[in-house]
Amino acid sequence: MPDLNRAQRLSMAEAAVSRAATLARDAEQAARGDARALAVPLSAAGSLWADIASAHADIAAALED
Repeated sequence: MPDLNRAQRLSMAEAAVSRAATLARDAEQAARGDARALAVPLSAAGSLWADIASAHADIAAALED
């Protein structure tokens, strides 16, 4: 991956947060509905995307403007 600047890292973090939030909503909906077996893998995927968002944000914080 080429060197990314702070704004690009923050953009990637924002996209990952959005994906994590969508997966969290999907997991909640699955847990409340007929697809309970999907709740755990959806929440695990959401957790992974939250970790990715955090990593991008941490890297952005370490970069100069």
